[in-house]
Amino acid sequence: MSDIKKNILAALAYFDVFNYPLTQSEIFLFLSQRYDPAVFSNALLSLIAERAVYKFDNFYTLKNDLGIAKRRSAGNKKATELIQVAERVGSLLIRFPYVRGIGISGSLSKNFADEQSDIDLFIITTGNRLWIARTLLHFFKKMTFLVNKQHLFCMNYFIDEQGLEIVEKNIYTAIEVATLIPIEGDIAFEKFYSANTWTRTYLPNNCMRVTSAKPVKNTLIKTVAEALLNNRFGSFLDRQFMHITASRWLRKSQQHKRNARGVIMGMDASEHCAKPDPTNFQNKLIDRYQNKVGALLQSYEAGFAHS
Repeated sequence: MSDIKKNILAALAYFDVFNYPLTQSEIFLFLSQRYDPAVFSNALLSLIAERAVYKFDNFYTLKNDLGIAKRRSAGNKKATELIQVAERVGSLLIRFPYVRGIGISGSLSKNFADEQSDIDLFIITTGNRLWIARTLLHFFKKMTFLVNKQHLFCMNYFIDEQGLEIVEKNIYTAIEVATLIPIEGDIAFEKFYSANTWTRTYLPNNCMRVTSAKPVKNTLIKTVAEALLNNRFGSFLDRQFMHITASRWLRKSQQHKRNARGVIMGMDASEHCAKPDPTNFQNKLIDRYQNKVGALLQSYEAGFAHS
């Protein structure tokens, strides 16, 4: 099998884990190597002729199932509505002290949502004030439970401007970075993308969306609050919030508590980052993806051996 065909099948296999078909342009964006567009188009047509790939409307998938394409179309429509809500959420949260950037992550950043979807948010804070910002934001989220709106404020990934480079460098994190939808904080996201050019090693055809973020407009309350904490006491408070939160999440992890999606709860907490523990989901997803690609290529080669 040619490398271009292997690349196409691998790109489709990653999203097949989520039962999410891709358009032709999306497949091209998620290839791991650069190819001439004409060569890519011919290889894709060849895979369709060989019934290794199926096409429904504008969507390509590894499964001969029209329902997958219908599911995506419905999910895209729902995502358009939810992204508008996320933009309003972002315009509210950017007003909190030390928040410098807000982006949409998770399935919504891939333009998919259903009736159970949350709004997953990726948040950039001022350097060395991540834990103050996170504590204030999560205190606010506690209040949203009173009106059953907590699913609109899933702030599950924080980094600060002193630690913008994503530590784990793999296909999962590369796709998550490339598909982020920045909604607030143009300068913060310019710095973030500059710190994560390593993603081009995995996705050389993918351009990240810097220009979609709005510039930050500081409010009087935000400015005053930051002025009061830009000192040694603020640094002490930030460290204390980190230690308290990390200890609480460690207990949850040790007790094997699971979130609403069935994933064991755990946090990777450090001075410049607060994120889900990669061993609970990320690593398992990568293993699942790699096993799927291996089985897919083996099946393809076996089919040709018997033809």
